[in-house]
Amino acid sequence: MEQAQGGGDAAARRMERLASHLRPTSSQMEEVPLLRGSNCRAKGAAPGFKVAILGASGGIGQPLALLMKMNPLVSVLHLYDVVNTPGVTADISHMNTGAVVRGFLGQPQLENALTGIDLVIIPAGVPRKPGMTRDDLFNINAGIVRTLCEGIAKCCPNAIVNVISNPVNSTVPIAAEVFKKAGTYDPKRLLGVTTLDVVRANTFVGEVLGLDPRDVNVPVVGGHAGVTILPLLSQVNPPCSFTSEEISYLTTRIQNGGTEVVEAKAGAGSATLSMAYAAAKFADACLRGLRGDAGIVECSYVASQVTELPFFASKVQLGRCGIEEILSLGPLNEFERAGLEKAKKELAESIQKGVAFINK
Repeated sequence: MEQAQGGGDAAARRMERLASHLRPTSSQMEEVPLLRGSNCRAKGAAPGFKVAILGASGGIGQPLALLMKMNPLVSVLHLYDVVNTPGVTADISHMNTGAVVRGFLGQPQLENALTGIDLVIIPAGVPRKPGMTRDDLFNINAGIVRTLCEGIAKCCPNAIVNVISNPVNSTVPIAAEVFKKAGTYDPKRLLGVTTLDVVRANTFVGEVLGLDPRDVNVPVVGGHAGVTILPLLSQVNPPCSFTSEEISYLTTRIQNGGTEVVEAKAGAGSATLSMAYAAAKFADACLRGLRGDAGIVECSYVASQVTELPFFASKVQLGRCGIEEILSLGPLNEFERAGLEKAKKELAESIQKGVAFINK
């Protein structure tokens, strides 16, 4: 009889652990052994990295959560948002992949969501809507990014941080200032996600050349908004040449890719699915760098000395500590040099706006 009772207790404990993702309270975070240290992964799963998505219930966050749950390098996936996280967590957790999924709801659970994390991805914030000015977007999202980065500085100061929240040209400087104030700033670990610009460039160039976009690589430098997005079409791989009309068409379309989606959705949202794909692609590159893979090169908006600006997007080599090397721009043609000057002027204003937001 005692043996049966003992077996029943063990079964009850197992059921409590399995169901705990639906009730992510602070007390459970302390009580459930599954969540402690190296035990926090699925039984039989290979050791991997702990990833947190902040803003996991949003238009980008949900498909991004799905894609990160599919990544074999992820052993633990924390999903945080201020609304709807239990439902998203339950849904994603049913996928039969190795990562253990945990949900965290609201500001009181932010610290638990971030403790022990290796890679933080931040898609949190409001999307751009028709008629919304950059100032409108900035005023809302800047405060959100500040709060989240304060949590990161406290709970996982050594994590790699991928910033998606727009306007990236300003939110990355905001994150940097928050980390500086907390004494945790490491420029090698803070990366603005501009991969969607590269993804679009590869797709649009592939269409013009009649190539599979997976076989095309277009460096995109500068920033992540309008004229600050500068595709270096002279450096396309495989090497090719374009007419002046093609260069103008491709550059304009790549720069206005976000607007193209916003207008096509007619008020129903912005680029969420392609952004989630690009973010997952960049996050995977960061994880492979953390694992020690060689030759991982992606474009990203980072603290940089490539130009006179304190932040700039260019090719970076990723490694175990985040950014291992920031690569030079390489030779630019006349069209690209003119575009660079336009990009730098607008970038300087966006960077200053982000810095001033924290230091006001």
